[in-house]
Amino acid sequence: MTGQALAPPPYAVRVSNRPLFIDLAFYGLAALFAGATALWTTLDSHAQWGAVAFGGYLPAAICAAILLAQPGPVWRRRAFITVGAALAVTAIPLLFMAIDRAAGVSGRAQEEVLVVEASGVRLLDTGSPYLHADVISALPDPLLGYNPYQPGMALFGIPAALFGQHWWTDARIYFLLAAAACAIGAVRLLRGGPGSSPDPTGAGKGPLLRAVQATFVFPVCALTFATGGDDMPVVALMVLALAFAHRERPLAAGLAVGAAAALKLFAWPAAVVIAFLMLRGRDTRATDLRRYLAGFAVPVAVTMLPVLAVDARGFFDNVVAFGLGHGVVTSPAQSPLPGFLVAQYVPGGDLIAPALLGLAALVIAGLLWTRPPVTAASAALWCAAGLSAAFLLMPSTRFGYLLYPVVLLGWWLPLRDAVAGTVTGTLFQGLAQDDEVVDELEEETGLGPSIAVEWWR
Repeated sequence: MTGQALAPPPYAVRVSNRPLFIDLAFYGLAALFAGATALWTTLDSHAQWGAVAFGGYLPAAICAAILLAQPGPVWRRRAFITVGAALAVTAIPLLFMAIDRAAGVSGRAQEEVLVVEASGVRLLDTGSPYLHADVISALPDPLLGYNPYQPGMALFGIPAALFGQHWWTDARIYFLLAAAACAIGAVRLLRGGPGSSPDPTGAGKGPLLRAVQATFVFPVCALTFATGGDDMPVVALMVLALAFAHRERPLAAGLAVGAAAALKLFAWPAAVVIAFLMLRGRDTRATDLRRYLAGFAVPVAVTMLPVLAVDARGFFDNVVAFGLGHGVVTSPAQSPLPGFLVAQYVPGGDLIAPALLGLAALVIAGLLWTRPPVTAASAALWCAAGLSAAFLLMPSTRFGYLLYPVVLLGWWLPLRDAVAGTVTGTLFQGLAQDDEVVDELEEETGLGPSIAVEWWR
């Protein structure tokens, strides 16, 4: 009737400011972490990061507080804050430290950056990125002689090997670029890609924003990017593999997680989980598994077989022996987590800790066999749980490995949202997906199939 207000739809709910409150708490706590790091860490590179990152997190928290008082759609403004924070706490401190390091300032990179770049030089010179244990023991600093990574990691040291030490040849620059490329690919896969019609299995913008925050803004991840960075392309490739698996593209999923496995052993448990995912109840599961395994084998074989053919001993001395705590020097990864404590303080601990790690792997494998993941989202949870068990029980471990479960859980949100089909499913069929429409329609909808995803949106 003319002049009479339309009744709200029965599923309408009050607009919630919860996402902004979560943003405010996240940036505020991150600012405290960065400030504490700048004041009390004993590592120069960490102190440098903390001082710069504090100036990124605090303004982000202030902007989130201001948005709480602003009416209307806020997703775009939240996204701007996230991008700005990622630049301020990840890219800018990384760039500053790379420039200082190229100018000869010490303490602007962790040991892994030096190791990766040195391995790139050795790969070009000898065909192997490794030194033997007897050669390492004769070095002035034997720790820097060890390369505990898979052969593929040396590729990030190729720019410095070819062109010398400049800020733009710093391995961290390429760690960040690789991780960003993987994240962009995962976003496009989970959203359906630009220009495509709305997809019932597409993830909403809110969960994707949380995933980006977990990867590029969460303090442990931002600190890792700026000071070391070698773990970030590994976990980003895992995420990309999960996104491909969600889109039922087993060959691409295998290539992505195979590339991660060619960089670091930490990716191999994730490869096993995704293999179980390929066995989910579909008529093409045997074909999917074969294609996945073929994709996985390509990057692993291309990077490992040539090195093993010329220097199998170097691979064993660096990746296996040193990783299990049997090198000529002690690994600096000595965070007081259960595996390290058992190895150090329990009689026979150097054997007990690897045995516990192996037992945990067998238990998880048994659980995977009886309750395999049926979606990429559940596979992400399995990966997070398995890698958490690994970094807790490894004899040489560090708190920084927390980034693996953090990033995987962050991407669980859009993976779960994509499975549920909230936001971009039937709700948006036939509608232009500009930010205002997204905000308005999300405000009109109640809880979707996953309350956990909706709460964190």
